[in-house]
Amino acid sequence: MSDQQVDQGKRTWLIATSCAGAVGGVATAVPFVSTFAPSERAKAAGAAVEVDIGALSPGQKMTVEWRGKPVWIVRRTKEQLDALKSNDADLADPNSDRKAFPIPGYAKNEWRSLKPEYLVVVGICSHLGCSPSDKFQPGPQASLPDNWHGGFLCPCHGSTFDMAGRVFKNKPAPDNLEVPPYTYLSDTKLLIGEDKQQA
Repeated sequence: MSDQQVDQGKRTWLIATSCAGAVGGVATAVPFVSTFAPSERAKAAGAAVEVDIGALSPGQKMTVEWRGKPVWIVRRTKEQLDALKSNDADLADPNSDRKAFPIPGYAKNEWRSLKPEYLVVVGICSHLGCSPSDKFQPGPQASLPDNWHGGFLCPCHGSTFDMAGRVFKNKPAPDNLEVPPYTYLSDTKLLIGEDKQQA
């Protein structure tokens, strides 16, 4: 027997322990690597939200949650729509030209929506993240101008927004309310979070 011969028992043991170590390493790595994938809860939080607006009457608002944010859907009255143009001179950004939020092309109009009747905006003030209150009733009211046509008032620092979610001049809020991506699935169904419309 020469010194160059290898003991077959040692060789078998070495191969077996190497294979067991490799299998153990893979078994440990798979759960670890899988933690990098988003959870089902995280996937659901970013998912689009389907909303039935069929029961919404003119002058009413509903709130749904999308990505942890309140999204307002307001069915505006003819009077509220007619008053929008009269606010332009008092607004900080009447045409939504500022780029703080990406404004979908279909919201670059005076009513800031796909269909004039329905306003769809994220209900968070662009100043410090408070949620404005509904002030749909036109006319003089506390903390509002005498020529108020209806809109929203942020209770935290007094920023005011019209019925298209556009911020008034000389207010703490630097920008209009955000318009989320959305599309109509039918006349009474909205999908918030997906933009399938053309600008």
